[in-house]
Amino acid sequence: MYIDSHCHLSLEDFENIKEYMKEVKNNHVNKIILSLCSREDLHNLFSLAILQDSIYLTIGYHPEEADYIQEKDIIFLKELLKNYKVIGIGEIGLDYHYTKENKIAQQKLFEEQLKLAEQENLPVVIHSRDATNDTIEILKKYHVKGVIHCFSGSLETAKQYIKMGFFLGIGGVVTFKNSKLPDVIREVPLECLVLETDSPYLTPEPYRGHKNSPQYIPVIAQKIADIKNVSVEEVVSITSQNIKKIYHI
Repeated sequence: MYIDSHCHLSLEDFENIKEYMKEVKNNHVNKIILSLCSREDLHNLFSLAILQDSIYLTIGYHPEEADYIQEKDIIFLKELLKNYKVIGIGEIGLDYHYTKENKIAQQKLFEEQLKLAEQENLPVVIHSRDATNDTIEILKKYHVKGVIHCFSGSLETAKQYIKMGFFLGIGGVVTFKNSKLPDVIREVPLECLVLETDSPYLTPEPYRGHKNSPQYIPVIAQKIADIKNVSVEEVVSITSQNIKKIYHI
């Protein structure tokens, strides 16, 4: 059975959650880890998500929230961490793709949540876009481990994260025609990878153009199996064990 280690759901998805999860399970995905990483999601979706047997949560504030998060939001986050369905903090990190003008605010929010993860002994899910050097330098300050979400960097960067104790989250990008990820994955042990969709984003080939879903995790697993010339069963077994190791589920 497959595990989607990182996805997103909307309020609309929860209006028909039984059918949604039925479709996911029909594709042999028996657990999903849902990322709630905005104030809106935490307020609107948390109470719905914790009622679902097959859903675990990582929660935190995405770097896009950096200009809006106040102390009361951090206090609210701390309260939600007490729920047993919360297994990590994320996705958190840095994103300089559209602007660097608020990089100080992003870094402050990132460090505040890393400090919280360290205090609570929780794994983190790291978002890093066009900010690799700053992300690595900040991570070095804290005793945290977890997942580098949606990894798409170089082999050198992959090795650096792995040496720091992080796993690489691999999603639909690995199936894209011009992706350089296959070259990295050939050199990285399965013991360092986890499967994720980041749905509804980054739909894998051949389904691009459609809304992504955890049901496409088998497509990603098969692509990795092809790249590494191993069975898909081996990919699923090892990456699922990795997820259980990270999150203790």
